[in-house]
Amino acid sequence: MTETWAFAGDDIAVTPEEAVAGLRQRITEGSLETWFTSSAGHRLSLLPRTERALVMLLGADGDPGGHAVTAGARGLSGGFRLANGQCDTYPDEDTVPLDEALGIVGQLIGTGVPSAGAGWREDG
Repeated sequence: MTETWAFAGDDIAVTPEEAVAGLRQRITEGSLETWFTSSAGHRLSLLPRTERALVMLLGADGDPGGHAVTAGARGLSGGFRLANGQCDTYPDEDTVPLDEALGIVGQLIGTGVPSAGAGWREDG
């Protein structure tokens, strides 16, 4: 069986294109923290800001997962607003440009793994 993905809280599977279009709509509407769940129990998160985004992929319970990175990037970016209202700051190295993040999410939903060209760091 192929792994399918849906926006968290929704049972309708989405294609990579539908996921990215849905993310763009959510960002436009100001709903920034977005989670996806998969039929295999994985969780995928996109936490965007105006120019950069944090992308995390978590495996089964207890698996620390991994996140997209921009190797060698310097500086900090703030304004990453969580659904609970908390506003976080992350090193630019632990985030990627927003358009790249959307591409990574589409790739992950389509294949279950980040593209070979994406910077990725396993956590834990």
